[in-house]
Amino acid sequence: MKVLKLALCAAAASLLTAGAASAEAPTVAWNVGAATDYVFRGISQTDEKPEVFGGVDVTSGILYGGLWTSNVDFGDDTAAEVDLYAGVTPTLGPVSTNIGVIYYGYVNGPSSNAYTEFKLAGSVPAGPVTLGAAVYYSPEFFGKTGEATYTEANASYSPMDKLTLSGAYGHQDVELAGDYNTWNIGATYAFTDHFSGDLRYSDTDVKDCDICNERVYATIKATF
Repeated sequence: MKVLKLALCAAAASLLTAGAASAEAPTVAWNVGAATDYVFRGISQTDEKPEVFGGVDVTSGILYGGLWTSNVDFGDDTAAEVDLYAGVTPTLGPVSTNIGVIYYGYVNGPSSNAYTEFKLAGSVPAGPVTLGAAVYYSPEFFGKTGEATYTEANASYSPMDKLTLSGAYGHQDVELAGDYNTWNIGATYAFTDHFSGDLRYSDTDVKDCDICNERVYATIKATF
């Protein structure tokens, strides 16, 4: 854990010095979409009800930042999730990396639910397949449940133009709330350059938890 903290702290520090390496004019992209369920790391965030989401991303060279929001249903007064994020995406030989920080905020929710994660991810092509891995670390997770680490291995493959098959296996470990495994597999199809759909199966090994059970959900998304 000490090595992980040092690595993520170094990653966060790199965000402060990356500006000098990127002189490109910024570009802005918007997205909006809907899903039959909002599933985050195998757990429904909308009590198995539909989701509507939207966001904006700003990029300049290897720098990026953005905002994303979605409705949620935690069985209380919380109305929405609002995420703010920033990072850098340097390329190291064949490896594409993503080093960033994410703040998760909740409208009308308890202040204790808000938390921050640091992200370190990478991917590399392996023939027709892209292999990836990521680690997320939070010093104080959702609901003040202590330190948390999420690790994931993922892969994607495009058997034909516009169609991408992908899957991931992850492990969430929360200091005061235990740990669990989650996995998903699905397909994304780009109907046009600005409109796509995704159909995905997800599950966890959490027992006696209705919102953690296996599920199939569909997402449509427009970008412009």
